[in-house]
Amino acid sequence: MSNRQLTFDSAVVNKLSSKLDDQKRLLLTFEDGVGAFSQHAMLHMQTQFTLNIVSATTPTEGYHTILDSNLGPVAVKDYSVADLQQTMTIRLNTHQNTLQLTGEGGMIDDNVGLIDFTDPDGIKKNPSR
Repeated sequence: MSNRQLTFDSAVVNKLSSKLDDQKRLLLTFEDGVGAFSQHAMLHMQTQFTLNIVSATTPTEGYHTILDSNLGPVAVKDYSVADLQQTMTIRLNTHQNTLQLTGEGGMIDDNVGLIDFTDPDGIKKNPSR
């Protein structure tokens, strides 16, 4: 464990609970175009993350750093911790129905994607991109 803490607010827990079970796990993917779960390389100076739901048996090379969370362990790319903070929260912005990643230093990403790779249409349902 990385001793970094990620908390999902109650609205996000409600949104994700029906999608999660012991056959799935969470990834927090830094969108840099590297790896099987990154959807695009950054074309601008904004830090971007996507919350991914994957099968527990899916290979996740490079995701060796684990964040503790109230929804269980969340794996991140080892080098992406440089863009994270010690204590973070993912909140639901109810006005725009988007996820926001914040830390003790403020906003990290105000439009975190959500992709359920266990759903055949999961990429199409990504509300943020």
